[in-house]
Amino acid sequence: MRRAKPNDRPPDVPRRVRNELEIVLGQRKLLQRLVPGLMHAFIFWGFLVLFPTIVMAMIAAVDKHTELPWLGHQTWFGWMVDLFVVLVLVGVGAAVYIRKVVRPPRFQGSHSGDADFILFMIAGVVTTLLCWHAAAHAAGLNDHVGPLSAALAKAFPSHGLEERVFVWAHLAFVLGFLRYLPYSKHLHIATAAVNVWLARTSRPGRLEPLRFDVPDDELRFGTATIFDLTRKEVMDGFSCTECGRCQDACPAWATGKVLSPKLLIMGVRDQVLAQSTEPILGNGVPEQMIWDCVTCGACVEACPVSIEHIDHIVDLRRSRVMVDSQFPAEAEPMLRDVERAGNPWGKPQTERAAWAEELGVRVLEPGDRPPEYLYWVGCAASFDERAKKSAESTAKLLQQAGVDFAILGPREACTGDPARRMGNEYVFQAYAEQNVATLREQRVRKIVASCPHCFNTLANEYGDFGGSFEVLHHTELLAELVRDGRLQPKADAKPITYHDSCYLARHNDVRMEPRELVAAVGQPIEMKRSGKQTFCCGAGGAHMWMEEAGKPINAERAREAIDTGAETLAVACPFCTVMLDDGVRETGSPMRVADVSTLLAESME
Repeated sequence: MRRAKPNDRPPDVPRRVRNELEIVLGQRKLLQRLVPGLMHAFIFWGFLVLFPTIVMAMIAAVDKHTELPWLGHQTWFGWMVDLFVVLVLVGVGAAVYIRKVVRPPRFQGSHSGDADFILFMIAGVVTTLLCWHAAAHAAGLNDHVGPLSAALAKAFPSHGLEERVFVWAHLAFVLGFLRYLPYSKHLHIATAAVNVWLARTSRPGRLEPLRFDVPDDELRFGTATIFDLTRKEVMDGFSCTECGRCQDACPAWATGKVLSPKLLIMGVRDQVLAQSTEPILGNGVPEQMIWDCVTCGACVEACPVSIEHIDHIVDLRRSRVMVDSQFPAEAEPMLRDVERAGNPWGKPQTERAAWAEELGVRVLEPGDRPPEYLYWVGCAASFDERAKKSAESTAKLLQQAGVDFAILGPREACTGDPARRMGNEYVFQAYAEQNVATLREQRVRKIVASCPHCFNTLANEYGDFGGSFEVLHHTELLAELVRDGRLQPKADAKPITYHDSCYLARHNDVRMEPRELVAAVGQPIEMKRSGKQTFCCGAGGAHMWMEEAGKPINAERAREAIDTGAETLAVACPFCTVMLDDGVRETGSPMRVADVSTLLAESME
């Protein structure tokens, strides 16, 4: 930890305290899955309540007639001890049943023997505690026990020998547990709270920028070896519980890819524990793992101890791209086109505003008065034929509502998102600085973006480069216009299911506004995985331009949409439009894929 690189994060103490209360003490993220969550919560809360009994046992081991001041004389505490001993044993029993009978695939690759031994030790700690209390009560040494201990005391004689046996057995289990802890995956008992404290408090879509304006000895180009890891990344490894929730949520793993977020973190941890000087990729982590990632954030959302898997993956990509010039061959044209042409499609910038010519959309020129909203169209909606419809529909709706807006046209360049997620931080920062300069020159204050990737970059990442703007997704602005009566759509009875974009719902918590628009034009039907638990379309992390091994992610998501029985699949992202339209076509279904803005515009007509 002392040799790890510092993280660029604000103190934000109130939010960090809130995370400790909600995630650590309240077990909020674990309880997203009720049964396993309650199982873990019973054990965790039980040890918090039972912690004073360790001190009591140490005192009693020296002098069985001495009690812990005040608390040792409280009958209510004796009742709580009995209650939580039972809850801990219930939790242990549930854990054994889940691991040995249910055997969920998320445990694949975890150290099961380690977990079995820990469960045995936990059961031993609380069982010997209960027997010690019962034996002490039978010997007349403790009158402040709960009903379970009192009932069990009838099985013990009154001479007190069993009290000596069980108090020392209890301490043996406690001390043995503590001795084993640092060498097991249950080190997270000591590190999880620290890791939650260190976690980012900003929106999860932000990546920390690399600093290129520092002395050479402080330069960092991502992660090659363990000595390039940040403090948070090192703590991530020590905090992994191997629960497999990240693996279970990962769309790459679900569709047969090499990537397992859990195994990636375990691989990094193994390299740290071995103090290896070898590159992490090819040793602790297979290289293909980092290129399978779609940066959807499902792993981060699922992790109960706030591990940030995407940061690890992007940092490993950064080193391979910027230092080693190694990356998938199919990504090369995209990176080249972004760098040379200003967009991943490689089209001339002069064609950016071609879609808007017939609509009479104002194109900002240097020195023009700033509009109320700058409409950031994005590369996909500017150059992809299917995605253009969302830009056209959004512009028409803003015009009908009387919104003062304009576009940059040829002066709008790629935000740099695909280059950054691929690992080319140089190119991203060059475009970030260029775009921020253009926006500030035009005195732009409010931006509306159709693409969630552009939205995320403008709202969460351009602030690191001097770009402080009020950024809305187009569904947020359109929903506001509908609520205000400036747009009055007419709903019909057609069933519509809505797909949550990862960069909109999970990374930026925009979930309700798109649903308001869907409800305004049709009859909404929810998919099984929605909101923050959405399933990726497969385009994130620059995968829009990469070949996919195994079962296509977009086809998997398309089948989920078709299974709802809806006629229309509504989306709010140009990448999702393209990917899911391809996925639906692959299945042969007649389902229509359309942006919510297009559906809204059609209902207005």
